[in-house]
Amino acid sequence: MSDQQRFSAAGLSDFVDQALQRMDVPPDDARLAAKILVEADLMGIESHGVAHLMVHPSYVLGFKQGLVNPRPDIRVVHETPSTALVDGDGGLGAVVGYRAMSIAIQKAGECGMGMVAVTRSRHYGAAGYYALMAVPHDMIGLATTNSPPLVAPTFGRGRMLGTNPIAVAAPVASGYPFLLDMATSAAAHGKFEIARKEGKPIPPTWGADEEGNPSTDITRIMSKGWLLPLGSTPEAASYKGYDLAMVVDILSGVLPGLGYSLHIDYIKHEVGHFFGALRVDGFRPVDEFKAMMDEMLQAFRSAPTVAGEERVLVAGQREFEAREERLAKGIPLHPPVVSMLKRLADELGLAMPEALPAGPSS
Repeated sequence: MSDQQRFSAAGLSDFVDQALQRMDVPPDDARLAAKILVEADLMGIESHGVAHLMVHPSYVLGFKQGLVNPRPDIRVVHETPSTALVDGDGGLGAVVGYRAMSIAIQKAGECGMGMVAVTRSRHYGAAGYYALMAVPHDMIGLATTNSPPLVAPTFGRGRMLGTNPIAVAAPVASGYPFLLDMATSAAAHGKFEIARKEGKPIPPTWGADEEGNPSTDITRIMSKGWLLPLGSTPEAASYKGYDLAMVVDILSGVLPGLGYSLHIDYIKHEVGHFFGALRVDGFRPVDEFKAMMDEMLQAFRSAPTVAGEERVLVAGQREFEAREERLAKGIPLHPPVVSMLKRLADELGLAMPEALPAGPSS
């Protein structure tokens, strides 16, 4: 990490906020989207953070090309007491996602559960952000989204599925909440971007060439080949990852009517989401639930390890630890990302965020 510069979360948030406002995004929406993007970087999910700001079709590039609506009319087009369909009107996915998950939480507060499907949205960043929104309300949160086809099904030749992530968060009595945030592909698309930036090799279980052979050539995988589903091979149960991706397509695409991954254009990148919130006290007393969650998570954290490994991790632990470290020491950004932000700053007439002084751990 010696070639990386660190920036404060506040400085990056202000920069993204101002950049989005230059794209005619209203101040409140720009501030919210900036917070969600930078939160991904704080959690160590660099593939979904500020690196997307200039080059992804759902952000500045999309505004320039007229693909993203800076002032969408986000509205509920159909609902019952516990469900809703939300039309994002082509707006920023972070703004659409936040409002839709807020509706799910509100409905859960009234009915015990709330489920919201979303159509005509954009890439919304890290799915875990929205699942975590339910936790302060003593609810279990769920978030999914589909995406353009990059992944081949088991035994299939060609791209038919998105990386289609699933996130689930649950409250606890002490410590970090439980947070699962996973792609249904063997590796998220953004991990290929990070590997390329860092000049690191990828394992042959992540992608295949145009003939379906395992490949470590990122350029070939992205231009001619495809990503592999979670599990990578039939012998390692890749059909489970393939089917999980289809579940996400059902919830995020078929249910809201936008369409499954094969219907999504990679350039336009109009996608669907699905959000859920379950009120814990609709099933049992919250304190009892949280106490058992603590007991379960501690059992895994204190589990004996195989030789050479220091600890067993539970879902979200590494991300929350990264967040604490980066809040204290700043968010590390790769040189290509810093260069991109500088170009964007020059183009929009903004001040580039100041890098933090280099320290021994940077």
